Amino acid sequence: MNSLYPLKFKSIYKEKIWGGNKINTVLKKDFSPLPNAGEAWVLSGVKNSETVVENGYLAGNNLAELVEIFMDDLVGGPIFDKFQNEFPILVKFIDANDNLSIQVHPNDELAKKRHNSLGKTEMWYIMNADKDAELISGFKDSTNKQEYVSSVENNTLEKLLNYEKVKQGDVFYIPAGRIHAINKGILLAEIQQSSDITYRIYDYNRKDDKGNTRELHTEQAVDALDFEKHSSYKTEYSNKKNETIPVVNTKDFITNILDLDTGVGKDYEELDSFVIHLCVEGSYVLLVNGEKTQMNMGDVVLLPATTKKVSIIPDKKTKILETFMVLEGEVKSEMRQNI
Repeated sequence: MNSLYPLKFKSIYKEKIWGGNKINTVLKKDFSPLPNAGEAWVLSGVKNSETVVENGYLAGNNLAELVEIFMDDLVGGPIFDKFQNEFPILVKFIDANDNLSIQVHPNDELAKKRHNSLGKTEMWYIMNADKDAELISGFKDSTNKQEYVSSVENNTLEKLLNYEKVKQGDVFYIPAGRIHAINKGILLAEIQQSSDITYRIYDYNRKDDKGNTRELHTEQAVDALDFEKHSSYKTEYSNKKNETIPVVNTKDFITNILDLDTGVGKDYEELDSFVIHLCVEGSYVLLVNGEKTQMNMGDVVLLPATTKKVSIIPDKKTKILETFMVLEGEVKSEMRQNI
């Protein structure tokens, strides 16, 4: 069997009632034929939406097939033991030309019970934002089930919500249970659990081109919601050049930011996990075992768990979201800082 190598994938585009054209104009991805490409799924093992390899001898195989064939060599031993043939992370870009619905996602326990699925915890990295663009994350003040239900019935839900102004480089961690929405004028990268379960709470009474309103999931959402106010909704992080910057560290995924203007090496010897690189600014060359992979803004590459050492050679400057999983114990500090 040929050895594994850094894998790049063809994007899958999703037409959305709120979608726009920034996936083409800002990211300059391979052209989407959709007039309202609200989402580009760039790494997905979700059933019926599996991304397909576009480089090397594995070109034409989808991600689910690769996990089935290469198992722990691709994803890592503990990860394969837990998730088997299901790749546990979904990576996408979202272009909000209009407000998305106000929604919530169930946690693992509820999603397993209702849908035999993983829950959906996610994080957002703001790629591009219009002036005064904002999003919704959480409640403005702690509330309760009765007040929430009443606000939905009286069409006053928006008054209970927390709004955040956004700019390029902002990060928001959205755990399962947190009410949220991306509002118009925002292009972002999303890293999430591999789940497509959404409970739509409010959709601005919008109608599609056939005059139909979209389905709401008001009753399902009640049991999924976290009604508490939290001290902070934006993820603060230190912006240090040429270091590994921790951003999100959870049981579902770990994401770091690499803000580079010089060539660096990464050592994944201690890690038994796949690693995802998502280029969110600039461009770079990824060097693995003497082979070069060109990475431009909007590109994603999947490094198999067998990959241990890589070199990153930026073109002037670049920013990368580095994502992997650790299921047993904490990530060793030297691994997180070793760059």
